[in-house]
Amino acid sequence: MKNPDQLVVFTLDENRYALHLSAVERVVRMVEITPLPKAPGIVPGVVNLQGRVIPVINMRRRFHLPEREIELGDQLVIAHTPRRSVAVAADSVSSVVEYSKEKVVEAGKILPGMEYVEGVVKLEDGMILIHDLDTFLSLEEEKMLDNALKKSGGENDREHSRHHAFAPE
Repeated sequence: MKNPDQLVVFTLDENRYALHLSAVERVVRMVEITPLPKAPGIVPGVVNLQGRVIPVINMRRRFHLPEREIELGDQLVIAHTPRRSVAVAADSVSSVVEYSKEKVVEAGKILPGMEYVEGVVKLEDGMILIHDLDTFLSLEEEKMLDNALKKSGGENDREHSRHHAFAPE
């Protein structure tokens, strides 16, 4: 495989999703989520990760999947966008996979106007939806989140250090 790209694969229910490894800082066990008043609907709250206040993204809400209670075995994928760090709530994080760009079908070719998904990678053991964190929050949601974080005293974490360590805890 020529210059393979890498994805961090996680699950919600039995479905597999992924983020580019280059956007992932680390994976941690689920911790208590503090509610964040006036945040967008897909942000149930924030977590404190080594003194950093990081908003949690509920992927289930974004993709209209059935809601469920957070469980002790759940994990948070700490990732970064150009604007902030985010914690993506996942049922589990399974692996890092390599793939070639030739195996990716762009989202627009599957369903024109598909939002929040960069594409689908076809692997031998099935397909994985690749999320586009850069467009995951709309401009309105970004503004709502910024305002909610400011009012709560949390910082929007634009200047965090980016240490990449994929190590499920």
